[in-house]
Amino acid sequence: SYPDLAGFGRRFIDIDPGELRDAVLYQLGALDAFAQVAGTGIAYAKPHGALYHACITHPAQAEAVAAATLEYDPSLAVLGAPGSYLLVAVDGLGLEAVPEAFADRAYLPDGNLVPRAEVGAVITDPAIAADRAVSLAIDRCVVANDATRIAVHARSICIHGDTSGAVAIAQAVRAALEAASVGIHPFTG
Repeated sequence: SYPDLAGFGRRFIDIDPGELRDAVLYQLGALDAFAQVAGTGIAYAKPHGALYHACITHPAQAEAVAAATLEYDPSLAVLGAPGSYLLVAVDGLGLEAVPEAFADRAYLPDGNLVPRAEVGAVITDPAIAADRAVSLAIDRCVVANDATRIAVHARSICIHGDTSGAVAIAQAVRAALEAASVGIHPFTG
């Protein structure tokens, strides 16, 4: 994410792409070190918060994230919004681009997420999130906040760990996907 501890990375920073590359490279190294101490490693990279959203429409920042990931470990997959500059940059560098969708967030008709400051942006009802996940996996679409159906082609479905009731949401999503005979498997090898 952006170097924004106080804002939990949810505030946009118009940072120099070189500085952003360095920050992401540092964060990948730190995350990997913690993973190794826990007896595992990292298999993918994903921008967080405002950086995730900036990488949709901001080519220089998307390219900085992609470059840092390539430099750190070219075997890492990279998650991002379908059609984003990030996934284009990642694909161009030969990294695995993984488009993702969100079961616990509301969508705008243009395919972007409803800003968190707006009412209804975060979905906390497990049944609604589960229905959205099944629709995303099977129909490759989601109902936007204006009731239109929009196409969302994703290989991964995210549930935010800091969403209220995240564990119950994840359990409901998994149960609904299994009931719909959707295979659940990691996108990384």
